[in-house]
Amino acid sequence: MKFSLIWLPKVLRSAGLNVTEVPGWESRGRGDVGEILGVLCHHTAGAKKGNMPSLDLIVNGRKDLPGPLSQLGLGRDGTYYVIAAGKCHHAGAGHWKGVRAGNTHFIGIEAENTGLPNDSPWPAAQIDAYQRGVAAILKHVGRPFDFCVGHKEYAPSRKIDPSFEMEPFRKTVALIMEGGAPTPEVISPAEPGSEPVAPVKRPTPTITVRAMVKLGSTGDVVKQLQNAIGVAPDGTFGPKTEAAVKAFQREHKLGADGVVGPATWAALDAVEETAG
Repeated sequence: MKFSLIWLPKVLRSAGLNVTEVPGWESRGRGDVGEILGVLCHHTAGAKKGNMPSLDLIVNGRKDLPGPLSQLGLGRDGTYYVIAAGKCHHAGAGHWKGVRAGNTHFIGIEAENTGLPNDSPWPAAQIDAYQRGVAAILKHVGRPFDFCVGHKEYAPSRKIDPSFEMEPFRKTVALIMEGGAPTPEVISPAEPGSEPVAPVKRPTPTITVRAMVKLGSTGDVVKQLQNAIGVAPDGTFGPKTEAAVKAFQREHKLGADGVVGPATWAALDAVEETAG
């Protein structure tokens, strides 16, 4: 039996995206979906290596939750893996704009990312494909951009995914839906367990998605921060970095909590643009 979402590959390909159909997807699901009202965004919290190492888990589920765990998987190279045309166990208890039956009314996208600072910033090709895929689905079902929701917004008391900020993500989705973003050039997809294909001609996304960092964070995103605030870039968010962040926040009339979230990143970017 084929389920309702058999239109997914065509809609995504029409948006210029790479699509791989996982065998059996047309009849895979926990029963059929209802009226599709939006898209629920996730990250996999899977392995750091590989393009889509969580694919088998999303298809088959885990001991405490049978698969499929989402209709779509999104690899680090921007390839969409169509996993199921029916209902999936991806939403759980929560609500967004009056919708409480997320598994019935939202299409789930599991994007490959650990969700940790060591896997940020997200690859440009992946974020670009994420936004374009969401925009294409929402246009197809006739819903506005704000029916794109993060799992952490749908279920804030128990979920933290995806690891990027949803408001700027949605703004770009809205721009794409209005025809205000360049058409992407398709790149060759990578195999699920392989390293992502380099997106040579993929357009740069209209926003920069960076993880929130604070005392104890490590990695390249911390080095970016340290370079921006004039601290030796050792990649470790220690007391000196925290003190410099608080000073910057006070200077720019931000909450001086030492935590670098979207408002502080935006202020840092604005200073860099002015200096340039």
